[in-house]
Amino acid sequence: MFDRRRFILGSALALGITPARGATLVRHPQSEAEGHGDGAEHYPVRLLRMALARSGHDYALQPTAVMMRQNRALAELQAGRVVDVLWTMTSQTRERDLLPVRIPLDMGLIGWRLLLIRRSDAERFGVIRQAAELQALDALQGHDWPDTDILRANHYKVQTASDYAGMFKMLESGRVDYFPRAVFEVWHEAAAFAQQGLMVAPGLALHYPSAFYFFVKKSNTALAAAIQRGLESMLADGSYVRLFQEYFGEMAARSTLGARRVFELRNPLLSAATPLDRRELWFRPPGRSR
Repeated sequence: MFDRRRFILGSALALGITPARGATLVRHPQSEAEGHGDGAEHYPVRLLRMALARSGHDYALQPTAVMMRQNRALAELQAGRVVDVLWTMTSQTRERDLLPVRIPLDMGLIGWRLLLIRRSDAERFGVIRQAAELQALDALQGHDWPDTDILRANHYKVQTASDYAGMFKMLESGRVDYFPRAVFEVWHEAAAFAQQGLMVAPGLALHYPSAFYFFVKKSNTALAAAIQRGLESMLADGSYVRLFQEYFGEMAARSTLGARRVFELRNPLLSAATPLDRRELWFRPPGRSR
């Protein structure tokens, strides 16, 4: 689950604004901010709104009436019930069941992982030099996250949970050793749980090629094409990269990925259709060639 809670957005309909006559309604899973009514506009929906505005057709975004877990949202989208589009980490299974727009929302930043650990373990993690040393420890991930399968395929030990808030308690209590988190998640979480003794592990990172995509129902080729057109337009005029930098530039810089010991993992879930050869789509830390 993308926390993937900080990628939140308020759409016009969430604020009670009636869509323009003739606009096509596009329903997306409600985010936490929309549920609380704070009107915040966060990255995926803002990107979606900007892309659809460039698509050549009028669209109006609408969040679902209730928040839903990732598995339910995926099922609703596949069935074509209350969700028309969602954003999630890609996998071959998801690309088989749904129609992906293969332009990563996050420039692949989801695959750059820092480790949330207990502050009391900082010295232990600070001396890790080999992947095998990390593989011997217990990682934590969500039970339905693709990351779980990726880590296990690379011989990392993983314990899983379904309750997001409870996962930090698992780490705090010592039931697991570390919690790999994307660089756009980990700093917020480290600050939120600093009083519980959690911190970002010094000097270490994991990386595997991955991406967050927009997904639509398999038969909804018109919406997929509209999103694709809009994103390509944003790439062409630089607004895609500017928006990425606005949301993630500071966190990416703070993560100092070029100075960390990075353990590279293969991603067996990645489709052969992933556009890895389009270098403009992928984040590359300063000082690293990949």
